[in-house]
Amino acid sequence: MTSWKGVILTVVLAAIAAGLGAWGGARYVLKANEKPSLHAVLHEELKLNADQLRRLEVIEREFDGTRRLREAKLRQANAELAAAIAAKHQYSPEVQAAVDHFHDEMGQLQKETILHVLQMRAILTPDQAKIFDRRVSEALTEEAR
Repeated sequence: MTSWKGVILTVVLAAIAAGLGAWGGARYVLKANEKPSLHAVLHEELKLNADQLRRLEVIEREFDGTRRLREAKLRQANAELAAAIAAKHQYSPEVQAAVDHFHDEMGQLQKETILHVLQMRAILTPDQAKIFDRRVSEALTEEAR
């Protein structure tokens, strides 16, 4: 009976570790996209006019829905990964499929974020765009330095 308790404990701990690891990776990626906050640059540094602020509000509202949907899909992919690991406790085809699903969702979030950044840039004047471009470059290369 003791060996079954050990197996069950191992299964539970592996599922928890997998879920936490995937969740932590997703949170890291999501937080990395926020440093430095391009929205803060837009609102605080670039001195947007009323029309730009109105257009930015629409862009931000649309992306907020997109981002929330993608984050929900990432959480679902994490749950699939945890279930796949718990089912066999090995790097099975189901685990690989769950990992691939998670990576696909994360890649989609990155693509959608890039499109969002480019939408925000499109409302800027050339001088504002220069500052924005520099901030985007800094945000993308911050970890590489």
